Amino acid sequence: MAHSLAVRPASGRRTWTVIDEKYRTVAPVEDWLEAHRQLWSPNTVRGYATSLAQWWTFLEQRDETGRWGDLGVPAVAGFLSWLRNGRTVEHTLIEPEQAPDPGTLEARLAALISFYRWQEAVFSVPVAGRLMRGTPRRAPARGLLAHLDARTAPAPSSLVRVRRQRHRGRPPLLLPTEIQAILDGCSMPDATVGDWRGNLRDRLLFALLAETGMRLGEALGLRICDFVMGRGSTPYVEIVPREDNANGARVKMMRPRRVYVGCDLERLFADYLTQLVCRAVELGHEIDTSSPLLVNLQRPPLLAALREGTVRDKVSALRKKSIGPASWTPHWFRHSHATALLLAGTPEWVVSRRLGHAHVQTTLDLYGWVREDEALRAAANWKSYISAWQVDDGR
Repeated sequence: MAHSLAVRPASGRRTWTVIDEKYRTVAPVEDWLEAHRQLWSPNTVRGYATSLAQWWTFLEQRDETGRWGDLGVPAVAGFLSWLRNGRTVEHTLIEPEQAPDPGTLEARLAALISFYRWQEAVFSVPVAGRLMRGTPRRAPARGLLAHLDARTAPAPSSLVRVRRQRHRGRPPLLLPTEIQAILDGCSMPDATVGDWRGNLRDRLLFALLAETGMRLGEALGLRICDFVMGRGSTPYVEIVPREDNANGARVKMMRPRRVYVGCDLERLFADYLTQLVCRAVELGHEIDTSSPLLVNLQRPPLLAALREGTVRDKVSALRKKSIGPASWTPHWFRHSHATALLLAGTPEWVVSRRLGHAHVQTTLDLYGWVREDEALRAAANWKSYISAWQVDDGR
């Protein structure tokens, strides 16, 4: 059985590779990962390594690792069936109780196609040519300036496809009441003592995600100096690309941006910063404006930058208490943020810039349906919900 393995080379930055059943590095996969490590975020490398480890395990069970560069549609179709059946058999008459989500299967297939496209371009491995012979998918509706986007040119699609669910492409989101329940599940003000009860750091994290729409990795990479208090003007958060975050957090595509926030979030930040400074004094640690903003306050390593795994643990704990939808993740805050802005009448280009999308068309592709969904529009008073936010339109 192959595994994706976290490694820390001499450079000190953690990354991932794939080893086979004899604990040897899978050379073709490692070549592909190494060619992209400086281009991809660590999470992307990890996701692709996981997908290719599963592919290699499938080939090991078929005794076809030696033919990895000479396979075709039947093998890839069998791989998806194997994944659906719990990574045990390719064919079964009994539908598995917990089949992978179609989105997971599409991610595995996308990683496999990316791997073989690179192998074809660099080493003339013919597998991608055998897979990519399908007719181009019907393109979704495009905006007025879509002809300026180089990505709009139709391209052959894979002959192996994952059955799409109805309304696929509509990202999951949290309603304002669900967001408030998650925030209160982390920490709430206690009027009797004049302080917060619970974990204020977690409330700040989820409040940041909800009000700024930033990605989890961007929030985990924040430093104290990145949150700029208003002092009479509008407070804002600087999202700064860095390569030296101790927790490996990274800004996607390494593009900086500034996101303006409201006074409520500013007050929450000030209360948390007070807690952080007091805790540092108790422990005898020195912190300054370049220190990580979100850190471990109660469990070791104390005052170390918060890691994604800790956030996942917190989300799982909240889910077990039936707080929020059954399968929500931190990324749902980002979808909710974009949805709220659009339903409140914010221009698409403003939403795109706030989210850090490279193209406004990306925003339209993901959220263009929002304003046509009457049920969602009626689900909350979206203008009231975002009224405390500070959304700069550049005017």
